Amino acid sequence: MDFYGIIEIVGQVIDAAGVTAIVVGALYASLNALTRGLRRQHPVYTQFRRLLGRAILLGLELLVAADIIRTVAVAPTLESVAVLGAIVLIRTFLSFSLELEITGRWPWQKPVVGPVPTLEPAPAGGPAGAAGSEPAG
Repeated sequence: MDFYGIIEIVGQVIDAAGVTAIVVGALYASLNALTRGLRRQHPVYTQFRRLLGRAILLGLELLVAADIIRTVAVAPTLESVAVLGAIVLIRTFLSFSLELEITGRWPWQKPVVGPVPTLEPAPAGGPAGAAGSEPAG
């Protein structure tokens, strides 16, 4: 078997892994929602969406990887690279949209840990030695 045949098989295996991740994730999310619903554990819908969205994101990442491997490794033409670019753009948009739906923030935003900072002025008589406070005295 030659190099191009091996690359094609690798691409197909990664494609299959992507589809499998989506299907298994959808089944898991559905079973999880069903058991949570029967046990009356809430939230059912938001947990279902979160699990399903994560499965779709994983599957999309694997599908993009397979497309890149097949296109770049096997004599890329201008047409195949343009098609790959369009596929990557569409799947990237879908990934960003799903990430925003799942977490409520863009992928490049850090998660909020602790209290959310506000733009309100500090209360008068703040902690001693704080920057901008006047010495007691």
